[in-house]
Amino acid sequence: MEAKNYRVRKDDKVQILAGKDKGKVGKVLKVLKKRDCVIVEKVNVVKRHTRGNPYSGQAGGILDKEAPIHVSNVAVVCDACTKATRVGYRYTEDGTKVRFCKKCNEIIKAG
Repeated sequence: MEAKNYRVRKDDKVQILAGKDKGKVGKVLKVLKKRDCVIVEKVNVVKRHTRGNPYSGQAGGILDKEAPIHVSNVAVVCDACTKATRVGYRYTEDGTKVRFCKKCNEIIKAG
């Protein structure tokens, strides 16, 4: 099976392109490569009914939890131009591979 490479990484700031939270901006908490999904902070929040566990001290009830969003429905937000953009790759003079914003050509910082 081929390894998947995404242009979205953990701690990136992304904008939601489709769904009930369209237009919202949040930080990527986790990338789920097997499901082609990302979990974005305070976006796509669902109610989770949980049973309490007295041994671990966990209280039961209805909790709010972020649900995964497909990676095709998010776009990376550039720090320099503050717009949702596509991401390209290039090599610097010292040979390191970096991501750059396709709109303003600025390098996107990793994390």
